[in-house]
Amino acid sequence: MEQEVKCIKTKLAVGSCATKKIKLYKKHNIVLVYFYVRSYTKYLHNLSDNLFVSMSLQLQLPLRGCVGRRVKPTTCSPRARRVKTLATLSQPQSDGVNWVEATSSFFEQDKRPIMLFDGVCNLCNGGVKFVRDNDRNKTIRYEALQSEAGKMLLRRSGRAPDDISSVVLVENNRSYIKSEAVLKIMEYIDLPFPQLAFLLHFMPLFVRDFVYDNVANNRYTVFGRSESCEI
Repeated sequence: MEQEVKCIKTKLAVGSCATKKIKLYKKHNIVLVYFYVRSYTKYLHNLSDNLFVSMSLQLQLPLRGCVGRRVKPTTCSPRARRVKTLATLSQPQSDGVNWVEATSSFFEQDKRPIMLFDGVCNLCNGGVKFVRDNDRNKTIRYEALQSEAGKMLLRRSGRAPDDISSVVLVENNRSYIKSEAVLKIMEYIDLPFPQLAFLLHFMPLFVRDFVYDNVANNRYTVFGRSESCEI
């Protein structure tokens, strides 16, 4: 009888010891999982910061150090320049020419917008052909950026006459550049492109322009160029 009691006590002691080990093991795993989640969250936070900074430098956006914790507030001005979705019509320049009035004849008889494109870029020429094939109502006119008329319309839009870095859509009272110009062109052509443009407007502007700039900066390398305008 005494041996049975000792055996039972021994089993109970072993059981309680095993229970304590299991509890310690669970606590140890919880601590490991906590530190793993914390380090992974910190990694994702740093990754998002680096991505935002790279996009800001690409698009010349004000860094969020103005409101963030990691960058001193003195690194950017409280009056930091916002991203322009439109190329505003230029005012009279120092040369005494009012380019809005000087190019008003482009819209006196024909109110259709004018698409300015790089005339020697194969990608741009292909894009113009695509737009023309899907514009049954002929709602858009076309002009090369390198032409005299294109340079005048660039000045009208407040851009340098030799700036061929972006497609520009010039309307009678405003102009669009980069991804905004692409979406506006899509709104003019046949279905289903206006609906697709509506959906793409939900994508943030800096993301759309970031993608546009990367394609535009490498368009000659990837798609090549021609000696003269093919349109």
